[in-house]
Amino acid sequence: MKRVRSLMSVALGFLLFSSMAHAEMFPSDGPPGTTVTISGEGFGEFRNTQANRVEFQGVSALIQSWEPDFILVKVPLQARSGQVMVINGSAKREAGIFSVTNVRISSLNPSQAEAGSLLTIVGEHFGNTAGSRDPNTMFGVNQVIINGIRAEVRRWRPTKIEVLIPANAKTGDVEVRLASSDPLPDGSCCAPVDYAVSNSVPLTVIPSIAFDPTEGPIGSKVVLSGQGFGKSRPEDGRIFFGGKPAIIAQWSDRTIVAHVPLNAQSGFLMLQREGKEREIGTFTVLDSQISGMNPPQGPIGTLVTIKGKNFGLYSEAGKTAYAFDFLSGGNGVEIGGVPAVIHRWLDEQIDVWVPFSAKSGPVIVKRGGAIPKIDGTCCQRQEIVTLKAGTFTVVQPEIHSYSPKEAGLDEVVTITGKGFGEFLKISEATRLSLNQDAHDWKIYELGQDVSRSEVLVNGVATHIETWTDTEITIRVPRRPAFGFGNPEGFDADLSKGELILKRGSWDMLDTGECCTPKKYISIVAGPFTILHRGLPNKDYWKETGERSND
Repeated sequence: MKRVRSLMSVALGFLLFSSMAHAEMFPSDGPPGTTVTISGEGFGEFRNTQANRVEFQGVSALIQSWEPDFILVKVPLQARSGQVMVINGSAKREAGIFSVTNVRISSLNPSQAEAGSLLTIVGEHFGNTAGSRDPNTMFGVNQVIINGIRAEVRRWRPTKIEVLIPANAKTGDVEVRLASSDPLPDGSCCAPVDYAVSNSVPLTVIPSIAFDPTEGPIGSKVVLSGQGFGKSRPEDGRIFFGGKPAIIAQWSDRTIVAHVPLNAQSGFLMLQREGKEREIGTFTVLDSQISGMNPPQGPIGTLVTIKGKNFGLYSEAGKTAYAFDFLSGGNGVEIGGVPAVIHRWLDEQIDVWVPFSAKSGPVIVKRGGAIPKIDGTCCQRQEIVTLKAGTFTVVQPEIHSYSPKEAGLDEVVTITGKGFGEFLKISEATRLSLNQDAHDWKIYELGQDVSRSEVLVNGVATHIETWTDTEITIRVPRRPAFGFGNPEGFDADLSKGELILKRGSWDMLDTGECCTPKKYISIVAGPFTILHRGLPNKDYWKETGERSND
């Protein structure tokens, strides 16, 4: 009797299971590893992995979730197109027909790319997602492999994948691998992760090329760094800025030096060699702009500051890969038509010294540019682009008075007038070998170009207390009281002489290089006497210049 009841229960369960409403399955096609949802009614409770199964044409799938009205499974790696069956014990039910598709790559964009760049893979049946972000998940993660190296996925869609080409990737095949999580023979989780692999499509990984700077005015030196350029420039070797050919100053296997041409436009920086073109990046051509200039007037040697932006660098016309190679290439500043001496040239500020021969007139910032010959060498045309910064008036210093006209050591003397300018604290040695001569105990004398602005009393520089455009205060120097000269002898009496104001500056050489020897303008205020106040006793110095031991 019990056996009859058991058979009747099984039969009743089968009738109920098979008579349920039609199940729906989504999606109805896809590659191995696809997550499939089966919805309906009466699937029953989940008992164990042997009693509850879902089979794709006879191949068991990994069950991720089982509810009476909802089942979630993974398409197994060995699945074949055909009927999907839901099994609960001895009862079976058809869920629908599932078509197993093969993952396929149709194209790569670009087909040649450098490491670190973005690669777009176009194809079909990639699936909706790369899967879990955890690479150690038991269900596996879909992958893109470039010549054996796993790429970082940025975006994953059924027909398009975007990845970053790994830094250590080399030329080779690209494959899309879809992870498949199959059950163990007893239906439990999980067999080792395996992959459905797409067709292979070749990718050429080209060496990375960096360039610096990425923006600048015409004439800017741009250095391309990479490898495989060739030991010398090939016949068709060119660099283009926004489609305009550049002057190529250097071409070696790892370095190319080019100058932004006169007619350059913002746009792609392109390398052409051996019949191939390659876009390196984007270069922005900047226009130099001036926002102000100060001061508007002053004597020779005045430091004039020009402010603005996009001035570029001063010395960048050469062929080296360095920022400064001491060739200005026409860059410069003129004051009244006379080249000024460049003190500092930055992208947002230029400082120049008013030259000795300067004339009143416009201050012009100049930047050189050129258009190459058809073979990329210099030059089909050269021009100077100019920009007016303002007008500068060269002032001649005038002394109106000085007081007192005689004073003792360290006493203050006041000089009044106009056009004195600013006090220039910078000083230079007479000659480059001066310090070395001193180190070697050689006899030497200071020359005439020790300071750019100074006041002399009886031929000796004074200590400057204050210096404005209309008034200077000094202290009478001590040295005349003791005599001065070199170790061979001293002049003992320098108490009488002249008070003189001096300002110095240079001129640029005709070659455009710096500079002529320093030249001075001297303004004589009048006679001056150093009084015997604050002097040591008369025997402090003997005639030989040796100090007394008394």
